[in-house]
Amino acid sequence: MDVKDILAICDHTLLKQESTWDQVKVICDDAINYSCASLCISPCFIKRARDYMGDKMRITTVIGFPNGANTTAVKVFETEDAIKNGADEIDMVINIGELKAGNYDYVLDEIKAVKKACNGHILKVIIETCLLTDEEKIKMCELVTEAAADYIKTSTGFSTAGATFDDVKLFKEHVGENVKIKAAGGISSLEDAEKFMELGASRLGTSRIVKIIKG
Repeated sequence: MDVKDILAICDHTLLKQESTWDQVKVICDDAINYSCASLCISPCFIKRARDYMGDKMRITTVIGFPNGANTTAVKVFETEDAIKNGADEIDMVINIGELKAGNYDYVLDEIKAVKKACNGHILKVIIETCLLTDEEKIKMCELVTEAAADYIKTSTGFSTAGATFDDVKLFKEHVGENVKIKAAGGISSLEDAEKFMELGASRLGTSRIVKIIKG
């Protein structure tokens, strides 16, 4: 597989708590220079990144990140604010505790509320697979499909583990035709990236692929 094909589906990511604007500018430049799908940054940097790049690159940001325990109203406000500041794509974290408690209507309604707040922008739903059973992962495939979100996403990269081949394979078997798959967290080689793509991922969240190409 051509490296350009891998880069073209990468959300080039910088979400570390200690990240500075100078570091984010490097991510902006790299995402443009290597023709990534988007760059994924924290909400506080969206407006500066949009002013810095203009329309040269799509911006993804994260909502309810990384724990997902914000109220729905807060997630909706975060989403509206992010889009106002120039975000193109929204990666939201579900309320994992409500899922585990079996409060599926709560989880579904929250995704729908954030989807509405996206106002036509792409919504990716992070379910944090490392904390879920296979049954819970399958249930989330159903809920993400019902909510008409654009993507189901494996991980924040801030919990106990990231994307696995088995999880992407499971997603592919259970999401609806309208839902795409984003693998994120711990993707550290071109070989792994290619394998995730072969299993059905059409977007990758990673900071390492561009670093590999550069270095």
